[in-house]
Amino acid sequence: MPRISVEGGEVVVRLSLREWPGARRRELRVPVAALRRVGLEPSWWRVLRGAPDRGVWRPGRCVGVRRVDGGRGRDFVAVRAGGPVLWIDLDRDAAFSRLALSVPDPEGAERALRALLPEEPEEGPGPTSAPAASARPLLQHEGGTADDHGREPGVPSRTGTGAQPPAADERVRRANSGAADTSGDVP
Repeated sequence: MPRISVEGGEVVVRLSLREWPGARRRELRVPVAALRRVGLEPSWWRVLRGAPDRGVWRPGRCVGVRRVDGGRGRDFVAVRAGGPVLWIDLDRDAAFSRLALSVPDPEGAERALRALLPEEPEEGPGPTSAPAASARPLLQHEGGTADDHGREPGVPSRTGTGAQPPAADERVRRANSGAADTSGDVP
């Protein structure tokens, strides 16, 4: 499990002995000035963006670099299933656009890093798909009522009830009249 700390003007992520080979590094240093947004995501897999580049990608444990679509750069990931994940969005000039980490105390790390953020985060064409838990309804396994796709109860899906066009009256009449004619032929 990675450890995160602030040393001087840098955020330092130190990886565990088991994570070194997959990440191909022992630690990662990011200037505090590069921090843009910080948050927690209860579902570890929701922070994974883009496609795996290099690293170790096993179910429930991901360590390495992911290539992000849309020219947003690369994400550094050291996450595992079973707990919330700390995500940190970084400036465009940083080596990575996002860090996603399963740290021992994610709430404490989030509070410490949030205190280092600039007063007003920059707006503009940067990474905008932050997985904020407050921006989406809670899923069923998180204590909410939304399904796995984030739909509240009663909201139709594309293939579920409510999305189909209404039945054509003529076809219904023909189907019902054919069923009534054959019902008398049954011995």
